[in-house]
Amino acid sequence: MHTLFEPGDLLNSPYEAFLYHTEDHGFPIRPHWHYYMEIILSTEGSCRIECNEQSYIVNPGDMIVLPPKSIHAIYSVITTVSPSYYVIKFDLNRFRDHIGYVPQLKGAMLQAESSGRASFYFSAKSLEAYPVLEYVKGCARECERRSYGYYMVIHSYLICLMLSMLRIWRENGFVPSHEAAALSDNSLETITEYIDAHSGQPLKVEQLAARCNMSYSFFAKKFKQLYGRSCKEYIEYIRVVKAEDMLLFSDYDMAYISQATGFADCSHMIKTFRKYKNITPKQFRMQNTKILH
Repeated sequence: MHTLFEPGDLLNSPYEAFLYHTEDHGFPIRPHWHYYMEIILSTEGSCRIECNEQSYIVNPGDMIVLPPKSIHAIYSVITTVSPSYYVIKFDLNRFRDHIGYVPQLKGAMLQAESSGRASFYFSAKSLEAYPVLEYVKGCARECERRSYGYYMVIHSYLICLMLSMLRIWRENGFVPSHEAAALSDNSLETITEYIDAHSGQPLKVEQLAARCNMSYSFFAKKFKQLYGRSCKEYIEYIRVVKAEDMLLFSDYDMAYISQATGFADCSHMIKTFRKYKNITPKQFRMQNTKILH
């Protein structure tokens, strides 16, 4: 079974930006995660974007931001127009500058994600006062031409784009603290990759804590602080996402899928799937087969 992790060369390619036409490339985009932050700005058609436990219908002019290590997928919706959208992927660790009273951008983004008080979905209406399309197009143009100093130009556009997001959040009542700091811990940075690769096997939180050279209680506390859910819940969710993928893109029966994705048995998979998706696996497969085929 494939892993959800999508590798990337952050050292040599810290920025990617392009216009994605679904008619010309593979679609839908199956569940995956990566260490990049990703921004999607819709230009034509509509699509459904799943990110962690949230689902969004994204229409032309809407923008959605997918934080690093978030599990996401993009599906079509019934429409006569094939979706097209701009994609920007970048290394959030590049944004370390701290000027005046503007919060550190990386810390502000991570604080927004962990707090649950700020939306990473921006409607076209909420973006009207900000030239985000200009910023996004500029990033794509610089990535395509790769002229002298293009990294610096992209960096500048991304700062403007993220500051636009911060201003919208402030308008809606979420103000990151001036001392906003990254919540990450280096010893936890790769544990989700390990969970992804071994989710079909028995996983115990105690063993994962040992891999990080932490006590169980300290590991559990740090994990929840960093990822916004307990380690047990994260493992469950990874298994549900992989089961969802197999339900959509294979003809395997429920017993096989439950075993392949690491559930104790079929009933355990059904119970856990319903917990996160509010629907049974069988109902999920029936509802989505028509859209995909």
